[in-house]
Amino acid sequence: MRTDERQALSISRRSLITGVAGLGTLALIRSPAAAAPEDVIAAQRALFGDREIQTGRVMVTMPPIAENGFSVPFEVEVDSPMTEDDHVVQIAVFSPRNPLPDMARFHLGPRAGRARVATRIRMSGTQAITAVAEMSDGSLWSGSAETVVTLAACIIL
Repeated sequence: MRTDERQALSISRRSLITGVAGLGTLALIRSPAAAAPEDVIAAQRALFGDREIQTGRVMVTMPPIAENGFSVPFEVEVDSPMTEDDHVVQIAVFSPRNPLPDMARFHLGPRAGRARVATRIRMSGTQAITAVAEMSDGSLWSGSAETVVTLAACIIL
């Protein structure tokens, strides 16, 4: 190999230091996109107004540990007879760490027969997911579950 070819292939010390410093700065700037707890409260207020949200009647089921936050099994079941006079109108799902705090809404009615929803969700790290059920009488009930996520989803690079 000739000298001019070796020089063309070699990286100068200055170029190497500049590149490593740039990568280090990028690593410091990179942060996961996440809603704050205040954002969850604001999203709940936007959806339900100032109505009181009571704890109970809503059972959220998720695995205790999720190896991958890109697809976490999630289930919500509400204790309701699902009759014309007493049924679930909607179930709203909230996350304090995902980019958008209002993750999902499921609209139900008495013909649903059972107030249960099962799906998969993306999770941006370990967190407690809260589900709020709005009943036909206007009352609001909530439940939550926490999952430890080992590989987070919803991260902006």
